[in-house]
Amino acid sequence: MTAIRAEGLYAYYGTSPAVNGLNLEVPEGATFGFLGPNGAGKTTTISMLTTLLKPTAGRAEVAGLDVATRPAEVRRRIGIVFQESTLDMDLTAAENLRFQADLCGLGRREARTAIAAMLDMMELSERGDIPVQRFSTGLRRRLEIARGLLGSPRVLFLDEPTTGLDSQTRAAVWEHLDRLRREQGITVFFTTHQLEEAEHCDRIAIIDRGKVITEGTPAQLKSIIGADLVVLRTEDDPSAVEALSDRFGLAAEPGPDGLRLRVSNGATLVPRLCTELGLTVRSVTVTSPTLDDVFLHHTGSAIRENAPNARTLSNIGEGRR
Repeated sequence: MTAIRAEGLYAYYGTSPAVNGLNLEVPEGATFGFLGPNGAGKTTTISMLTTLLKPTAGRAEVAGLDVATRPAEVRRRIGIVFQESTLDMDLTAAENLRFQADLCGLGRREARTAIAAMLDMMELSERGDIPVQRFSTGLRRRLEIARGLLGSPRVLFLDEPTTGLDSQTRAAVWEHLDRLRREQGITVFFTTHQLEEAEHCDRIAIIDRGKVITEGTPAQLKSIIGADLVVLRTEDDPSAVEALSDRFGLAAEPGPDGLRLRVSNGATLVPRLCTELGLTVRSVTVTSPTLDDVFLHHTGSAIRENAPNARTLSNIGEGRR
C-alpha cells in the first residue's frame, strides 16, 4: 500500500517554480526522508502534502485521498510537526495537548486517555503540569511530536524536526520516533538537510531545485559511489602521484587538502602506503561513501563540506626511497 503519492507536482512563487514536476511514492509504514539543502523545495512540498498549500499543477494523494479535492479528510489522517515551534508557552504540556485534542474532535474521556498515553510515550508524564516555557528545546520538540500523534494519524509529517537541537537531544528524538513507528506502524515523512538523520530512513529521496534527483535506501544510494575516499599528504605530493601509479596502479588527483583517490577498502591500503610508497606520509584521511557524496555526485555541489565519518591519522608513518 502507498501512504503518499505525488505525480507531476508543481508549486510556483511568482514565475519561479519552488517545486518543479515532482514525482514521489512512499510505502505505508516506512520512515521516508526528504533530503536536500535549504531552498530545495522541501517545505513547499510538505505544505502541499499536508493541504496547507494548494498545488499549482499535478496531483498528490495522502492516505489514499487527494489533497486538493478532499483536504479535510486528509487532515484527519495526518499529524504535523512544523519546523518552527507552535506551542503555547504559557500553557502546560497537558494543556497544549488538551487544546489539540479539542481540534481533533476527541471527547473528554477519549482525550484524557490519549493525552496520558502521548505523555507517557514521549517520557513527559512527570512534566505534564509544567508550563512549556520552562521546557528545554529538546523537551518542547518531544511535546510537539506527541501533539502531532494525538489524533492517531496514519502519516506523521515532520519538517526539519531536529533543527537547533544538540547531537544528544537529536539522538533522543530519533529514538522516540523509531520506537513509535515500530509500535504504531505509522508512516513517518520528514524533511532534513542533516545527512546523519537520513541514515534513520528506510528510503530517501534527494531533492534539488524542486526536483527529486535520486531515490533509494541509504545503502543503495551510497553504493553509487562505491569506494572509500583517501586523502593523502606526503613530503612530495607530485612524486607521490607517480609512485601511486607505478607501485599501486592508482590514479590520484591533487586537491587543496592533498592527493585524492578512490579505493575499494581504504583502511587496508593505509599500512601499505606507509611502508611501500617510498615517501614520508604526513597524514592520511579515509572517508567511507556518504550521502553527501551522493548529493555531490548528482548535483555537483555538497550539502556541507565535511563528512562526519572521516578518520584522520597524522604523522602515522614514513617510508624512504
